[in-house]
Amino acid sequence: MLLGAILAPTDPVLASGVPADPGSHPDRLEFSLAGEGGLNDGAAFPFVMLGLGLLGLHELGPRLANWWSIELLWATFGGVAIGWLLGTATGRFVVYLRSRHDEAVGLDEFLGIGLVCLTYGVAQLSLASGFLAVFAAGLALQRVREQPLAGTRPLKAAPDTSGHAYETLATHPHHASATMRGSVQGFNEQLEKLAELALVLVVGAMLAYAPPLPAAWWFVPVMLLVLRPLSVMVAIPGERLTLPQRALIGWFGIRGIGSVFYLLFALRHGLDPRIAQTLVSLTLWTVAASIVVHGVTAQPLMQRYLIWRRREPVAPNDGDPRR
Repeated sequence: MLLGAILAPTDPVLASGVPADPGSHPDRLEFSLAGEGGLNDGAAFPFVMLGLGLLGLHELGPRLANWWSIELLWATFGGVAIGWLLGTATGRFVVYLRSRHDEAVGLDEFLGIGLVCLTYGVAQLSLASGFLAVFAAGLALQRVREQPLAGTRPLKAAPDTSGHAYETLATHPHHASATMRGSVQGFNEQLEKLAELALVLVVGAMLAYAPPLPAAWWFVPVMLLVLRPLSVMVAIPGERLTLPQRALIGWFGIRGIGSVFYLLFALRHGLDPRIAQTLVSLTLWTVAASIVVHGVTAQPLMQRYLIWRRREPVAPNDGDPRR
């Protein structure tokens, strides 16, 4: 249970490196990988605690009462609620200050970092999932709408506003929200690249202290080539995905920072040395193998997928908003 929960999260930062066509409407493959990576860090938390409880390292309560009520239900739904409330309130307040009072302009980079720290801290203090809270806060911030004043108009009839200064767009009631979202997203993309570099360096340094156990030679291939595709087949029936999309989602189960975080989290609970050695070896070698094989295959596989998608006949719109 503990090993499965540690290795369940996929990495949204590494998944963002899977190239796709640019555009305002993401491809369902890209959207699925990014959404999975953002959600399953938090979804794995209750099962990490369940595994620790089954090992006698965490109190689960009578008939798992504590686990069901706090670590499963409250951690999941409470984390989403806290993140959504803080993300929405922060975004609306900043847009209000900018569009009504010309205040709080600039430093959008620190707005993103501050929201992440605030949301994660409040969620942790509330015994909710910090991962899910941060994910929900990011979504909520992206959905903050403009607050136009009566009698005002957008700066241009066309959507292109690149000819205006940042301060003009950031304080205009028709453009303040979009400017804030664009600046935060641009900085986050750069921050993700640094996080990706740090992750690779940390995993590489930790491998020296995790000699591969004999089980790693069969466990890692089974994990990447069998268990991941099978889990995708079980999870997505009825989603009307094409065969190439199903195959690529089944392949790109990129492991990363979530697995390393939960591994260190479990070690802090005082695992038996033999169990700890097994977890460290299998987790780190799975993450390292995932980074290498998925990183090497991402570009050629996605190029083939994009060529196939451009050749595919366009289906008529059947009202499905995901198209």
